[in-house]
Amino acid sequence: MKKINILTSSLALILFANLNANAQIKLSDIFKKVTEKQSTTTATGTPTTFEIGQGIKEALQLGVSAGADRLSVKDGFLGNLAVKILMPPEAQKVEKTLRGIGLNKLCDNVITSLNRAAEDAATEAKPIFISAIKQMTLADATNILLGNNDAATAYFKRVTTSELMQKFSPIVTTSLNKVNATKYYSDLTSQYNRLPLVKPVNTNLTEYVTQKAIDGLFIEVAKEELKIRGNFNARSTTLLQKVFGYADKKKS
Repeated sequence: MKKINILTSSLALILFANLNANAQIKLSDIFKKVTEKQSTTTATGTPTTFEIGQGIKEALQLGVSAGADRLSVKDGFLGNLAVKILMPPEAQKVEKTLRGIGLNKLCDNVITSLNRAAEDAATEAKPIFISAIKQMTLADATNILLGNNDAATAYFKRVTTSELMQKFSPIVTTSLNKVNATKYYSDLTSQYNRLPLVKPVNTNLTEYVTQKAIDGLFIEVAKEELKIRGNFNARSTTLLQKVFGYADKKKS
């Protein structure tokens, strides 16, 4: 009789455990579905003006960080054909002439050093962009969201170019000297200017590289802007999905 009671109790415990497990599974499934529904509703609803502002700032911060980080590493400029800095226009004839007489290494040294200087300067870009994002008004954010595909890039050009030029110029000057760009370029122009019947070449390297470095930054920012506008998977948060999903509907 005692054995029967023990067996009955064991069976009851097993049955309760199974029922409890099934209940937990069902509750888990229900919770998951509710959560997914809430997430979908949140991501697809009409954003408030505040949400638009926060969403745009979040998107731009991600974009400028990615763009600046790509350019500020070794070969960020040199290895990227879209932003690689070539010889200054007035020196391209110089380059062609010197390569024609076998001075390829000298020309390569100049180009490499110009890009290294830009990569060095690019490390200073992110704080300037982030500051511009923080100062953005809600009207700016809405105009960017519902504007052209380059609206954010155009905003950055308008509000940061002057500060970038001012900030980059001394950095580029230091970087040009640090990577021997000034020396290489001086050697190159000296070699060319010695040739008979040529017009001497003089270039403000700091101004040239500074402008090219800034141009490269805007190219990378524009890539990131297009990515988040056109690629749903690039919208990594519910807020971004909601804000840019709203923009998609408004533009369709």
